[in-house]
Order: sequence, then structure tokens, then C-alpha cells
Amino acid sequence: MVTTATKNRSSTLLIYPSEALEIDFGTLLKPMDDDEFFYFCQRHRDLRIEMDKYGEITIMSPTGSETGGVNFELSVDFGIWARADGTGKGFDSSTGFVLPNGAKRSPDLSWIKLERWLAVPAEKRKKFAPICPDFVVELRSESDSLNVLQAKMLEYLENGAELGWLIDVKDKKVYVYRQHTAVQVLENPAEVYGEPLLRGFVLQMKALWG
Repeated sequence: MVTTATKNRSSTLLIYPSEALEIDFGTLLKPMDDDEFFYFCQRHRDLRIEMDKYGEITIMSPTGSETGGVNFELSVDFGIWARADGTGKGFDSSTGFVLPNGAKRSPDLSWIKLERWLAVPAEKRKKFAPICPDFVVELRSESDSLNVLQAKMLEYLENGAELGWLIDVKDKKVYVYRQHTAVQVLENPAEVYGEPLLRGFVLQMKALWG
């Protein structure tokens, strides 16, 4: 899956397959702070870029059409609930966050309690907000490593997330992550419930399974 790994003084760059990829490596010659990483991502808007707590950068090409369709269905269903509920703010897959451990992550879908979101200074919300979402979703595509995604879900919990769903469309499984609770594995569920954090939200899986 990884085609190139380039090391420098501050980080490792992992580049995922893409037909054409041009990266400004000049930025990587010195350690990037939060602002520099944000502007690095802005220069490469066609890619999804993350950085772990050790400074390792992962660059992924745009998602495949099937995965994009699943993400759309998920975003529509969750967006309808979030707007009606009004207790938090939802975010799409292009949104970046700086977690408390320093990692820069972009979940496929996320949600933050309104009081926590409003406590983030307005100026910091314009870039990658320094906050871990309360709820995160990661979708596993054909090329994604399950182990990598599972580690990422645990990282969200360690940084304060209350609920996380890892949706494996290929194998029709949903891994449910909660604080201080063993991971729950749902085999081909018809519905997934967001209680108690997401009051009244029930994700119907039929449209996602295809």
C-alpha cells in the first residue's frame, strides 16, 4: 500500500498510491508546528494528510467511489440527527484536529459537544482546532489496514473521545469503542445505537452495506 517512505530530520513521510503526486518537501526539512502543518495541508488540498504524535506524516490519495458513497450516506444520516438534536457540532472527513498528544487526525466523521466546541478560541477554530472530538467514525476501505485503524481508534479514546465506530464495510462489521469498556464487535448489524452520548441516534446500516 505504501509506495514511498522518505525520512528527514523531523519526520517520516508515507505516501499512498496516486496517479500524480507533487509534494513540497521543503516544509519537511524542519519540525512543523501546528500552524505549519495546517498550511502544508492547505498546499495539498487534494490529499488527506495526518501526523501521529511522533511526527510521522501519512498522505493518502482521495477515497474510492464506493467508500465515498458510504461516507455520504453516513454523513447525511448523522447530519440530520445532529441538526435536530442541537447539542453538538458535526464535522466531515476533510476536518483536521490537533489531539492532546500532538497527533493531527481527520476522522471520516466526528462530533463535538457544543459547550466544548465553543470553549475553543474562535481564532483556533479556523485552522485545526486543538481538541479531540467526543464521537469519531473511521471507515475501512479495501486498502486500509485494520490494525492501523484499530490503533487510531484507541488513540482517540486515550485523548478523550467518548465513543468511536470503526465501520468495516467489506466484512460487514462495526467495532464500537467506549471509555473503560472492552471493544464491542457487531457482526452485520442492522442498526447501531449512539446512546447514551448521541441521544436518539440510530444508524441504519442497510444503505452502508450496499
